[in-house]
Amino acid sequence: MEKVDFVIIETNGIKLHTAIAGPEDGPLVILLHGFPEFWYGWRNQIDTLVKAGYRVVIPDQRGYNLSEKPLEIREYTIDHLRDTTGLIDYLGYKKANIIGHDWGGIVAWHLASTKPDYVEKLTVINSPHPAVFKSTIFKIPMQLLRSMYMMFFQIPKLPETLLSQSDYDSVKKVLRQTSLPDTFTDKDLSVYVNAWQQPNALTTMLNWYRAMTRTPLVKPSIIQIPVQVLWGQKDAFLSSQLAKDSAALCDDAELIMIDGTHWVHLEKSELVNSMIGKFLAK
Repeated sequence: MEKVDFVIIETNGIKLHTAIAGPEDGPLVILLHGFPEFWYGWRNQIDTLVKAGYRVVIPDQRGYNLSEKPLEIREYTIDHLRDTTGLIDYLGYKKANIIGHDWGGIVAWHLASTKPDYVEKLTVINSPHPAVFKSTIFKIPMQLLRSMYMMFFQIPKLPETLLSQSDYDSVKKVLRQTSLPDTFTDKDLSVYVNAWQQPNALTTMLNWYRAMTRTPLVKPSIIQIPVQVLWGQKDAFLSSQLAKDSAALCDDAELIMIDGTHWVHLEKSELVNSMIGKFLAK
C-alpha cells in the first residue's frame, strides 16, 4: 500500500482521525466509509487513486474507530453529518470528488443535494439516496424484510451486547455471509475488531441507525453535478431498485450494475477502481 499518513482534523466541532495519501497538490478525493467499517474499508482503492495523482483523504467518520464519539443520538442525524465540508476547508480546497459506500454514500448524497458547490463529482457505491430509501422501504416488501436489522438496532443496549459477544463473532459472520468468498480475511477481521473495541464505538456506530427515525423526510432536489452509481446487484441488504430510483434524481448520472454484493468495492476492486478512474478523468 502507498504511504498513508494519519492526522486528527477538527471539523464541525468534532475531531476526526483521518488517513491521507498522495501528492499535496493533487485533485482532492474524499472517501466515506459505511457500517461497520472505518478508513480501512477503502484499502483496495488507495493505491490506484494515488498513482493516478489524487490527494486521497479517508476519515474515520464520527463515532468510528479513532474519531470522536459523541454519545447523543441527535449528533448522528443527517444534518449533523456535515463533517466533510470541514475537511475540504481544512485541506485548503474549494471542492472535492466524493466517493461514498453504504452510510458514507448517504452522507455523500446529502452533501451533493445540500452543498453542491463543495462537490466536483460524486461516486456512490451500494447506497441509496436517503429520500429514496425512506420513501420506498415500505413499498417494496423484500426491501422491508432486508431492512429488519435496522429495526433491531433501534433497541437500546441490547444490540451492543449481542453483537460484541464471542469477539464480535456475529458481525464477522454477517460480513462473510453477505460477501463473496475471501473478501474479508482473518487478518482483515482482526483489524475491524480492534476498531469495534474502541471505547463506546459500537454504540456510536449504531447511533447512525438510531438517528434515522429523527431525520424528517424531505422532498429530494435534483442533483446537477456528475454522478456515478456503482451497484453490486447481489446486495443482501439493498434492492437494485433503489439504485435506479436514486440515479433518476440526477441530471447527469451513470448507473453501472456489477456482479457483486454490497461489498463490491472490495470484491471487484480492479473493476471498480477502473470505473472510478474513468469517471473522475472525464
